[in-house]
Amino acid sequence: MTEVSPISASSPATFDGERTRKDFPALHQEVHGKPLVYLDSAATSLKPQAVIDAVTDVYARDCANIHRAVHLLSQRATARFEEAREKVRAFVNAAKVSEVVFTRGTTEAINLVAQSWGRAYLREGDEVLVTELEHHSNIVPWQILCQQTGAKLVVVPMTDRGEVLREAFEERVTERTRLVALAHVSNALGTVLPVAELISLAHERGAVVLLDGAQAVSHVDVDVQALDCDFYAFSGHKLYGPSGIGVLYGKERLLEGMPPYQGGGDMIRSVTFEETIYNELPYKFEAGTPNIAGAIGLGAAIDYFESFDTQEVHAHEAAVLRYATEALEAVPGVRLIGTAPGKVSALSFLMDAAHPHDIGTIVDSEGVAIRTGHHCAQPVMEHFGIAATARASLGMYNTTDDIDALVGALRKVQELFG
Repeated sequence: MTEVSPISASSPATFDGERTRKDFPALHQEVHGKPLVYLDSAATSLKPQAVIDAVTDVYARDCANIHRAVHLLSQRATARFEEAREKVRAFVNAAKVSEVVFTRGTTEAINLVAQSWGRAYLREGDEVLVTELEHHSNIVPWQILCQQTGAKLVVVPMTDRGEVLREAFEERVTERTRLVALAHVSNALGTVLPVAELISLAHERGAVVLLDGAQAVSHVDVDVQALDCDFYAFSGHKLYGPSGIGVLYGKERLLEGMPPYQGGGDMIRSVTFEETIYNELPYKFEAGTPNIAGAIGLGAAIDYFESFDTQEVHAHEAAVLRYATEALEAVPGVRLIGTAPGKVSALSFLMDAAHPHDIGTIVDSEGVAIRTGHHCAQPVMEHFGIAATARASLGMYNTTDDIDALVGALRKVQELFG
């Protein structure tokens, strides 16, 4: 494996949400003749100019494949790619860079664990435990795995506030539970699960734990060693980085014991028609030409994010979320869905006057971008007896002015629908 020197870090800058907006070019536009208000970061975050520049520079200057050639462009691209891996390692506090596998995103990372670890170790009668508030990407791969192995999918229910309670979790973790797959933060509701406590409980029963961190990495601090999770999956595009790049963290001993998920390219050491010898970690799980520019862009996104005091970023978002919660509760006919304490980033809601899709269309005409639908979390909608919600979700660039614009647009919905 390529050795990478530690990335030096300067003192983080004081965070200023209003000033930070200048770093995001997408915010410097009008939609439908109105200044863009972007409240859909749970779906994908906007990208700062530093990330855009990093990706552009890869294609303009270091457009070469990695790990294979001796020419200078390839050597530079390889160094930048592996520097990005080290930045990810430090960002989540993995013990080694060999525990950081680049994927296409959270979804592929979860599927990798299901099809590599799961098919190797699960048998008929074993159980996989998930919660009622999971994203489809943390449900469907386990359903497929259970169909393949004869294992059983067990679901921990949530409360009407959108919480997973320890007692409900503890009831369903048994000696048959082999794997527990949990969202760190719910994409539909913003609930922060008590993952440290749940991981400890699962480990007491001998289960392996995977965390879906797609919604968490930009809103809470992540330390995989402190959490003691066995796997952690997240996507670059929700951390102000490019789309098409993601990360699977796995404990080295588990990754070592897993067969490859895909074959071909850089995941091999040698190939004959009689035998293939696989590469060392993490390359064993990185078949084919990777998203080189995406990984480097993710490294740039981490650099940008950590150029600020991340505690100040989180505090800023929490303040805007509190303001938004109070502002929406004051709008007649609005009902919030998911009211767990300590939630982050997202507000799902309904209006008596209009269907969520109509809400989304009207607020878009006012320049406000929100998400409507089931948010790839249909079991959550089923729990509340609804088909969809409108969801406003925050990024580091949002301010209370954005919330005021949303409330003004919701007043327009009321005017139109009575």
